[in-house]
Amino acid sequence: MARIHPTALVDPAAELDESVEVGAYTLIGPHVKIGAGTVVGPHVVIEGHTTIGRDNRFFQFSSIGAANQDKKYAGEPTTLVIGDRNTVREFCTFNVGTVQDRGETRVGDDNWVMAYVHLAHDVVLGDHCVLANGVTLAGHVRVDDWATIGGLTGVLQRMRIGAHAMVGFQAHVAQDVPPFMMVDGHPLAARGLNLVGLRRRDFTSERIAVVKQIHKLLYRNGLTLEQALTAIGELRGQGGDAEVQQMLDFLASAQRGIVR
Repeated sequence: MARIHPTALVDPAAELDESVEVGAYTLIGPHVKIGAGTVVGPHVVIEGHTTIGRDNRFFQFSSIGAANQDKKYAGEPTTLVIGDRNTVREFCTFNVGTVQDRGETRVGDDNWVMAYVHLAHDVVLGDHCVLANGVTLAGHVRVDDWATIGGLTGVLQRMRIGAHAMVGFQAHVAQDVPPFMMVDGHPLAARGLNLVGLRRRDFTSERIAVVKQIHKLLYRNGLTLEQALTAIGELRGQGGDAEVQQMLDFLASAQRGIVR
């Protein structure tokens, strides 16, 4: 049987692996599924149609899977899906999705989510991301793999933050942040590449050289976005084809412009 503190209230219909730990005064609803090795601390509420994978850790006082804050929400059985090996610190709030979008809020694997982080409805958080204290992701935001978001940052609805990007402290993100870039300031602007992050992730010198060229074409050569797209495409064959394609795909999908 799962190791459940006697003061916790776990609905009999909830599905918990026998290795799950549940702390004191925690409440788990009937539509919740929790995978092996996950530890839920004290005073946590997990409700809604929420599925949680393996080896996650939820610290005290978080609200996971509650009804979203969209005024159009009418109680539809939308979902929250959380992957494996995520750390969720104190006072975080993750809401379920809406039928106006995918109907699902999704968190990937191996994310480090610090205190007071809010994930609104239909957010998609990738893998290996770091969200510092007080980060707020509004509805429909997408954060790609390996992104880092500084504390007290607010991300406007429907924005996208690209893979390996880094957003500085207390930022206001109102345009898409391209992959590999480091953005900061008020108003938000691209300051350079997230070179420290790329090196920590064992990017080869050839791949980093291509990313540097992408940055130069996008931000330093005075090109229009259309001209930059063409020039970036011509970088194929220099050892960073995956990064070239990643940037081209990102820019092609940008709906509200990119941080410049």
